[in-house]
Parts: sequence; C-alpha cells; structure tokens
Amino acid sequence: MSHNHDTIAAVASAPGAAGVGVLRVSGPAVPDIAQVLLGRAPEARHAHFAAFRDAAGQLIDRGLLLHFPAPASYTGEHVLELQGHGSAVLLDALLRRVCELGARLARPGEFTERAFLNGKLDLAQAEAVADLIAAGSQAGARAALRSMEGVFSRRVNGLLRSLIALRVHIEAAIDFPEEEIDFLADPAIARQLQALREQLAGLLRETQRGVRLTDGLRVAIIGRPNAGKSSLLNALAGSDRAIVTDIAGTTRDVLREQLDIDGVSLELADTAGLRDTDDPVEREGVRRARHELTRADVALLVTDAEGADADQQLFADVQGQIERIVLVNKIDLDRRPAHSEQRDGAWWLWASAKHGDGLDMLRTHLRQLTGAGSGEGAFSARRRHVLALEQVAEHLDRTAVVLRDTRAGELAAEELRHAQHALGEITGTYTSDDLLGAIFSSFCIGK
Repeated sequence: MSHNHDTIAAVASAPGAAGVGVLRVSGPAVPDIAQVLLGRAPEARHAHFAAFRDAAGQLIDRGLLLHFPAPASYTGEHVLELQGHGSAVLLDALLRRVCELGARLARPGEFTERAFLNGKLDLAQAEAVADLIAAGSQAGARAALRSMEGVFSRRVNGLLRSLIALRVHIEAAIDFPEEEIDFLADPAIARQLQALREQLAGLLRETQRGVRLTDGLRVAIIGRPNAGKSSLLNALAGSDRAIVTDIAGTTRDVLREQLDIDGVSLELADTAGLRDTDDPVEREGVRRARHELTRADVALLVTDAEGADADQQLFADVQGQIERIVLVNKIDLDRRPAHSEQRDGAWWLWASAKHGDGLDMLRTHLRQLTGAGSGEGAFSARRRHVLALEQVAEHLDRTAVVLRDTRAGELAAEELRHAQHALGEITGTYTSDDLLGAIFSSFCIGK
C-alpha cells in the first residue's frame, strides 16, 4: 500500500438527519478547494462562516469551514472540514461539489490510513481509533483512548528495545568464534532472556485483557442438565430470557444474552446440558455447547455440592488460556453461605441462582477478568496483537532451547530476528499491504 497523492473526501458524520453534518477532505487540492468554497484563502485553524455554492453559484448550504495545513493535521496532509446542516441531501450535494473541485470519494478508513502512512499514528494507535468509535462500554472506550494515546505502543516498544539489546549481545558473541571463551554461556545472556520472557508474559496477559475490553467478555455457561444454567442466565440478565423447568434437557440450542456490568460488555451463552443422549436434537445441542467453548473467554461450570468434583471433567473440552469458573449452585437448599476461593486452577463460587446469593461476587469477578478494575494502565487490544505476542513467545522459547542445548548463536539470533519481526507487526514497523488493507477496510467511511 503506497502513499496517495490525490485528494479524498467523505461525509464524516453518522447517517440520518441531525443538527450538524460534517464533511472531511484531505490531500494536496485542499487549499484550492477551500479558496473556491470560501471565496478567499482561509486562515489556518480558524472557523470561517461560509456560503457553500455549486458550480452555477446556487446556494447549497451555509456553515463553517476549517482549514488545517500540513503537516499539523490528523492525516499529516492539508485537511479541510466543512460543517453544515445534518441533511443527507445537503451533505451529498456538498460532497459532489467537492469532488467536482478535484477530490474523490474516500475508501473506508482511508483518512486514518494516511495518518499511519504519514507517521502521525502507529498501527496499534490507528486500530484504537476504530475501537474507540465502536466501543460498547465506558471501560472499553477508556481503554481504547489509552491505546490511541500510545500506552500499548509504548509497552510494545519497550519490549522491542529489550529484545534488540539481547539480539545485539548474542550477535556480538557470534563475531568472536576464534576465542576460547564461550560468550554464549555468559550468565548475563540467560538473565536477559529470562527477563525478556517475563516482560513478554506480563504484556501478553494485559493484552488478552485488552481484547476482552474491546470485544467484550464471552462466557460459556456449561454443566449437566438441570444444574441451574438457565436460572443463572435469567438472574444475571434480570429477565426470563431462558425457559426454566424441572425437565432435563430443556435447553437445546445456544441462547445468547448481551449484558453490561458496570460499564463492561459481557456476552453470556447458555448451552445445552452436557450428557450422552440418544435424542438427535439434544445431541446437536450438546455438540453446539462444546463448540461454544472453543470461542469463549470464560468457561462457567454450573454444578451442585454433590457433583462439583465429578463435573470438573466437563472442562475437558476447554482449550488454551480460557478462564475457568466453578459455580456451586443451589446453596439455598442446604443453607450454606455464599463464598469463593481459588482451587485447582479455577475460581470457585458457592451461590444460588434462584435467590441471587453470591451473584454480586460473580459479577465483580467477571469484570475483573476484563482488566476493567486494573487501574489506569488498561488498554484496548485486538486478537491479532495476542497472536503476534504468542509468536514472539514461541521464538523466545526456541531461543532458550538453542542456547541451553547447542550454543548455536546463529540459530538463536535468527529466532530473535523472527521475534522482532512479529513485534514490529503490532505497531506497523514490519507489515504487509494485505494486512493494512484488512485493517483499514473495517473502518467507517470518513475516518
């Protein structure tokens, strides 16, 4: 993807009638377009009241004209912003007039793409712009804003500097093969590598939380029939979304509910009870329930006091770093108090879905899993960032094996080079036209 030297234009305000509509223009033809529309050369960064006219001199609309000369603009190019009445008809006429004067229609995300190509934003910051616009919760919006301001990028760049320092150390050792001293056995290299891996592990955990803040937390409610899964969904949703009966196997399909818990987006998926069955419809429901676990961030197992230990085998379908919660339901039957503890790699909660005991603790824990309560350092992220960091971790693991088993400095240096490349893909230091096209095509037009 190369720099464009033409001028682009798009309506930047949302579709539909509104009090104010905004049209944005960027590129080398902006000064000439502004002079025609205003009737004189505009002052930089001043709001001018103007009468916008078509080629025949007929009035299109009256509004404000603002000119931002390059490079002090969002895109790094000359930028023109026209603010008029929020009528789709008027904005379309004004857009046609701007295109007659030398602009063309912008592609989705092309303004932010130019900001990236002109060095105004790195790629992670550019993605955060779209995340901020699409934020579905206050916590997600705050996290996206921090990423847009460079919090995530600074963490990535700090890791990159540490990686480069280690790579320089190893490549310097390769330059002295005739020396009797084994420089690659230097404990300082091992310490650097271990510190780098720990730094990466911390960033990966925070990035995974950032993805949850951006996309929302996906929770798959699993368990045996009649464990209380649907009752739990209804209690958290505050409405009778799922049918609750004493008949086992009532839930056959995946029932989803979108919630907002203290500003955090949450998607609950109530699934069919996991058991062996000859009923073809229920068997399909069980298959879908197991598939739901492959896309979830949290597996929430609903059980009871008698079956809690045995039911943990239902976690067998859980893959990767998914969070595990065991909710021991129906404590109202034996009058146990609601409480929680960490056990066997899972968070255990004793609660009552029927009466609501302990559900506030569950809401708090789910919110914490997104990182929303982790302080002002929380940032938004995307799944591609997690995949890139996981690639870095794999290369660092292989580097450790090489240094421990073979002392092959060239192989270690090559692994570190690949790790550096994977890190660079996050901020756009190393990237491909296909990746950029995929990222910016998901943006709205005019941004």
